[in-house]
Amino acid sequence: MQEQMSRTNKAAWETKAYQAWTQYHGSPEELAVQLQQDPAHTLRYWLKYTGDPSGLKVLNLLGSHGRKAICFALLGADVTVVDISEENRLYACEVAEAAGVKLDYICADVMNIPEEEALGTFDVVLMEFGILHYFTDLNAVFALVRRRLKANGRLLLTDFHPFARAWLTTKTLQHPTGNYFDDTLRESEVAFAKLLPEEERSGLGQVVVRSWTLGDILTSVASHGLYIRTFEEIKSAEHPGFPEFYTLVADAVEVLLRPLYPDRTT
Repeated sequence: MQEQMSRTNKAAWETKAYQAWTQYHGSPEELAVQLQQDPAHTLRYWLKYTGDPSGLKVLNLLGSHGRKAICFALLGADVTVVDISEENRLYACEVAEAAGVKLDYICADVMNIPEEEALGTFDVVLMEFGILHYFTDLNAVFALVRRRLKANGRLLLTDFHPFARAWLTTKTLQHPTGNYFDDTLRESEVAFAKLLPEEERSGLGQVVVRSWTLGDILTSVASHGLYIRTFEEIKSAEHPGFPEFYTLVADAVEVLLRPLYPDRTT
């Protein structure tokens, strides 16, 4: 199921993605100038959990157009991106070149990275904004994260809050119309479509996505030897009484696992 989902999503993300990024962020040269001016601002959600990133090895899974990865590189990190879209890779590499930084960018399905072990291990694995819904099995995702983290390495996961997905579906916010526990696969508009003029949206493919609850996410992270340090919920700017997204910080620590019920023999 994951392979079929990935093929569909790859096709959608390789149709006009480069055009959408230039439409929204400007040419690679223009974006490079912008990122060089204040790379720390782009990384404001994560630097408080990394400290000075100079010298750190960072793996950005589903790194898309590379803005965050390039900002880490501008601050001295050694950065590798894995993303399924060749158009994303092209734009990101052109921005990195214009910004004067090195960016290792692997165009591949993160669940099937060629010669994955050759990547080695990393101080930080970054996953950010609209990524978990592309997977049918969170255990496989966080097993990958654990394999690629050094001992005491850190996962930084920022994504849209599952509660917001279910609740913020009506303008009045009085009657939620979403289903928090919906776990079906469904088609959705590719994320960059809204960045294109209406007349340029013809021919765009649909992506296939699946929703997860907070319980799904937290349990899967914790079950793979990742010690949850922080779960920060960030409020919506438009509706500050509701969360819009979250940042989960978890460390790859070596611990002695004890049985949940130590007195039981079965």
